[in-house]
Parts: sequence; C-alpha cells; structure tokens
Amino acid sequence: MSDKTVYLVTGSNRGIGYTLAATIAARPNTIVFAGARNPAAQSLKDLAAKHSNVHPIKLTSGDEADNSAAVAEIQKIAGRIDVVIANAGISKHFGGLATTPLSEFRDHWEVNTLGLVVLFQAVQKLFLASPTGAPKFAYIGSGAGSMGGFVNVSVGAYGSSKAAANYLVKALDVENPSLLTLSISPGWVATDMGNGGAVANGLPQAPVSVEDSVSGILSRVDVVTKETSGRFWNFKIETGGNHWEVAADEFPW
Repeated sequence: MSDKTVYLVTGSNRGIGYTLAATIAARPNTIVFAGARNPAAQSLKDLAAKHSNVHPIKLTSGDEADNSAAVAEIQKIAGRIDVVIANAGISKHFGGLATTPLSEFRDHWEVNTLGLVVLFQAVQKLFLASPTGAPKFAYIGSGAGSMGGFVNVSVGAYGSSKAAANYLVKALDVENPSLLTLSISPGWVATDMGNGGAVANGLPQAPVSVEDSVSGILSRVDVVTKETSGRFWNFKIETGGNHWEVAADEFPW
C-alpha cells in the first residue's frame, strides 16, 4: 500500500466532489476516501462498485465527532493520508447584508470556514505518516471570497466564509513547513449550488462544466510545491471576457 497515494475528498456525493473522487479513483495506484454526510448515497455506492479503491465514509463538515470517526476509519484501512481536498461547502442564501439573517452567517461559517479547521485538526496526525514528506491540503475556495477581484453577487454570508477560509489556508502553510496548502477557485460551476447562484443573478445556468473545473483543480493539486503553497489559485485562466472571470493563474485574495 505504500506505493499508493491516499486521498480524502469531502463533499463527494455529488457535483465537484463526486467528479473529483471519480477522476482520482480512475488513476493508477490511488486510494480514495469519499467523505459525505450520507456515505450510503446511491452515487457513492455506484462509484465504489465500479472502483474497488473507493471507500465512502461519513464526514459532515464542521462536525468534530464525524471527522474524528472518519479519520479513525482511514487510519484502520490505509494508515495515513497524502492528499486532502476539502470540497464540502454550502451556499444557500442570496441577498444584501441589510437583510441577510445572522443565522445564515453562522451556518455558512460553521461549514465553510470552521469546517476547514475541524478537518485539518482531525487529519494532521495521518499527514505525519505520509511517506511523501509533503502532504497536500487543498481547499476548494470561491471567487466570491475574493476581495481583490470583488464581484457583487449578493452572497455576503457565503463570500465572507470563503474569504476567511483563505486566511486559514495561508496560516496552515506558514505554520506547517512540510505541508503544501492551496485554495483553488473552481470557477462558476454548473452544479446545484452554482446553478442556484446563476439563476439568482439572471443567468440560466453557471458557465463552467464540472469536468472542466475538476480538470483544472487537479492540475493545481498535482503540481503544488512549497513555492506555490499557501496561495489562491484559479482553476484555469479564464478569458471569455465576462466580468466574473480572472485572466490569470493566481486569483486575487
């Protein structure tokens, strides 16, 4: 098993997370722990039936007991983690700050921001067992969390939770010399979450396909080094001329 790369992907029952897990599982010499609130989801059952290297596990973002139990299971099966892709997140409210209920801020920060901390604290011991000597912690961020590239799409609860998580990605890089961290903007992706945001802003659906997003995300995760660690990366350079796109490899904080 030492020649295999052990991945943990959170929020993997659908959308970006599912496609990440499926794409990684199809690679040679990988073990994929597919974390989800409902690991018995049909999508994960089917994926595990197709790929024997896929292990669905119960993992709820921000839930300490769930995270600890998931890591205990990974410890039993694989003994380590080489790569974490923290994809689980929520975006469920659209509106200006004057009318956004405080409960929405609490919900988004609990999952999107504190969820990152809970996950890292749970997995850090298994990172130490990685034979690579440079385990990876990738966070699926959002352009909505960029202040330098601010676009007003009325998602204050969601955007602020993602901006705060970017700080944590940077802090983890500085505090852990052997750890490689990165935040990745996945683009405006045609998932349930992304399409909901598109409709709320007058578009029929989000413009980026899940497959295109995942290809770009993995192109960043695969090549990260300490020099490129602790930074906020674009899934790819976008040059369609739309106001939400960033025509650069690195996304502005």
